[in-house]
Amino acid sequence: MKPRKWPVIGVLLAVLWLFVRGVSLDPADVLGEFLIGLALGLPVAFAFRRFYTERTSLTRNLRAAPYALLYVGVFLKELATANFDVAYRVLAPSMPIDPDVVVVPLRVETDAAITTIANSITLTPGTLTMDYDDETNTLYVHGITGRNREAVVEPIRTWEDYALVIFDEDRKPGDPVPEVPVPSRGGRADGGPTVGSEDSGAGTDRSEGGESDGE
Repeated sequence: MKPRKWPVIGVLLAVLWLFVRGVSLDPADVLGEFLIGLALGLPVAFAFRRFYTERTSLTRNLRAAPYALLYVGVFLKELATANFDVAYRVLAPSMPIDPDVVVVPLRVETDAAITTIANSITLTPGTLTMDYDDETNTLYVHGITGRNREAVVEPIRTWEDYALVIFDEDRKPGDPVPEVPVPSRGGRADGGPTVGSEDSGAGTDRSEGGESDGE
């Protein structure tokens, strides 16, 4: 029988409390702060229990835990790398900034997975999630190196591979990206082929000539 989900979330909040407090490795300190975390986390998890499924699968959670750690590790690595990259581009005399908007079709389909990836993109310096098209399950990502589509898409695909397992999606890591037609933006069609294949050169939602806001 699957256990109720809110106590599990309460325990996870207690563990998060330990990291927020930055406790020492003294067992007494760890135990004391963990109990405080439980005292705070369990009521919060109980109060918001209607916002998530009632029960959870511990087996699935244990299987997803390593992927969650990998997701966080890759995100932190990308965060650090992007900070240095943006700082270099801002300080370099030539200002090597070539912004554009990249169309990124997704394999994940649940709201939680899409939101996690979209927020990861926005939190990473140099990229910003501008919009999401729920009809085609596609993100529009602005990047300071947007014309180099692979540089924008590569970390997103890595996060997505882990998210497919973390959020128990139907697709699996390594599954092909669905091809979707590039929608028109600002009332004008892009005119390019479908987007989705990593080998496709069509990655932006506008041509070199740009488009007028008034169109």
